[in-house]
Order: sequence, then structure tokens, then C-alpha cells
Amino acid sequence: MLNRVSRRCFCTAAAAPTTLSPWLFVGLGNPGEKFKGTRHNVGFEMIDAFAESLGISMNIPLCKALFGEGGFAPKHVLVVHFFSSFCKRYELYLSGSTNTGLEISGFVGDAPVLLAKPQTYMNLSGESAGPLAAYYKLPLNRVIVFHDDMELPCGVLRLQEKGGHGCHRGLKSVINHFRGNREFARLRIGIGRPPGQMDPKAFLLQKFNATARERIDAALPEGVVALRCILFEGLTRTARWFNQEQKYKYITSETMST
Repeated sequence: MLNRVSRRCFCTAAAAPTTLSPWLFVGLGNPGEKFKGTRHNVGFEMIDAFAESLGISMNIPLCKALFGEGGFAPKHVLVVHFFSSFCKRYELYLSGSTNTGLEISGFVGDAPVLLAKPQTYMNLSGESAGPLAAYYKLPLNRVIVFHDDMELPCGVLRLQEKGGHGCHRGLKSVINHFRGNREFARLRIGIGRPPGQMDPKAFLLQKFNATARERIDAALPEGVVALRCILFEGLTRTARWFNQEQKYKYITSETMST
């Protein structure tokens, strides 16, 4: 599996990628059963959903991460809850409906994709992401990091082409191991704010309540579709439409209580 993509040295240059230039998707979270289903682990959940949708096994230990590699076959079918208008904009074709959502198929190209779940614990995520980018000599405009975000309402997603760490320690570690370079994309996954005077750290390490869990479960396939769109429409164009759809998904931004 690892021989499919040449191993190269770290590169931060924003050189124009070729059609087959790989993407690196990194989901942030904490390893171990005790952290499954917690707010701080939605980055892991998103990358697991993406891997599962394409049949990619993430069981290769590499650079302190669980790693998986795959490509995109034509006419791959994915069952999702999503906005049909968004799908049509990106030339995905509705091939029918089921009681669980829309069945969508489309050609998404054959760009290799590298998936990683750092096993370093959240605050040291860069110890995995940095070496992985170096190992494959990836320009940072081919890296997308998935992470939880308390500044977004629970279940709301946002694609961002670059930015700071916003006091997110996992992101801070990634930036540090990218030599301070912030020119990488993020998929921000809203988890809402802690209620009242609750300690944010305790909030992050709690599991979702039923209502919040429902929103996250609905958001995961939406994120998968957006990530697939990026591979053939590009990040900028996908983010423009996707963020507009997500902005008004939940009109009220009430805090999800515990």
C-alpha cells in the first residue's frame, strides 16, 4: 500500500498539484476506548466516516498514527443525508432515495488520498502530522485537518483554507510541527459551547447528549460529500458553496446542554 505514493521530504511550497498529487486528511482526537464518542474526538469520527465510505482500512501504523491509503473509483455509491441542491452544483447525481437519505453516485477522479489518526493524544498531534507531510513531501495546500470547534453550533461544519489555532491545542501542535506554517486547510466540526460555568476541558471530554449526537451523526455524511467534492472541484470552490449551506442549517445556535 505505502509504495503507491513516492516517499519524499517535507515541503511547504504551494506548487500547483498534478491530477494524481495525493491529499493528506488528518483527523484529530484522543486514542483509546474511554474517549470514543466524546466531543474532542469528532475529528476521528469524521475521518472514520470518510474511510468507511470508500472502504479504506486504517490499520497501518505510520508516524505515530493509524494510517490508510486509497484512491477514488468511478461511480462509487454513498448513502447520505444532504442537500440535493448542493449535490447538483457539484455534478453528483441523485440515483434514488431510501428511508435513510439520498443515494448519490458520481465520478470523483482517481487522486490518491492519505488518511491519518494521530495516536499521540490531542495536544501532541503535530508529532504525527508533521512527519507524515514530510514523509510524502506534501505541500501544505494538500493537507486538511479535521477538528472539533466550540465556536460553531453543534453539527455545523465549515471548511477553512488557512488560519490560526484558535486556542485549540491539537491545531497548535500541528502548526508548530509545520514550522509555524498555517497555510493548510481545516474542516471545522461544530460542537457548541459548554453550558453555564462548565469547565471547557470537562465539556470536551464528555460524550454528546442525544440531541447533539443526532446533529453530529447528520453532519458526518455531509462532511464526507464535501471532502469528495474537494477532490475534483478544489477547496476554494467547494468551501464557498458548502459553507453557505452550513451557515443556515440551524437557525438557532443554542448551546447543547449536557
